[in-house]
Amino acid sequence: MPSPTLDLIREAAAGSSEGRLQFSQVVGLMVVAGVESYTVDYRSGRATYYPRDGAPLDLALDTPEMPIPAMLDIAALRAAIAGSQRGVVMYPQFKRLSMAAGCIGYTVWIDGRHVSYYGRRGEVHVEKFPD
Repeated sequence: MPSPTLDLIREAAAGSSEGRLQFSQVVGLMVVAGVESYTVDYRSGRATYYPRDGAPLDLALDTPEMPIPAMLDIAALRAAIAGSQRGVVMYPQFKRLSMAAGCIGYTVWIDGRHVSYYGRRGEVHVEKFPD
């Protein structure tokens, strides 16, 4: 994977984790880097980025030490997503809120313009990117 691509992915991951970048900014960096999707797994504390051309990049993800409920609470998850979309909930808080809602991870589909959120029992909630 070319160094500029790696640098963009790492900057997006760091900026998000530090609460410096909003989700739309992260997606913008992923577009420039040529990433078609990325997956976050709260249980393993990993994020994997899939560029169109090149090998996946797997990075450690700082996740809160907290239990994830067995059921996916869609209303609570949607509230966390809405806060993130409005820019009032940054990623460190989003991780806590989404995990408390029963989310074990998610996949961001850059070209598909949506995110698939997963629950512990195989539930999937799909949220389209705002226009």
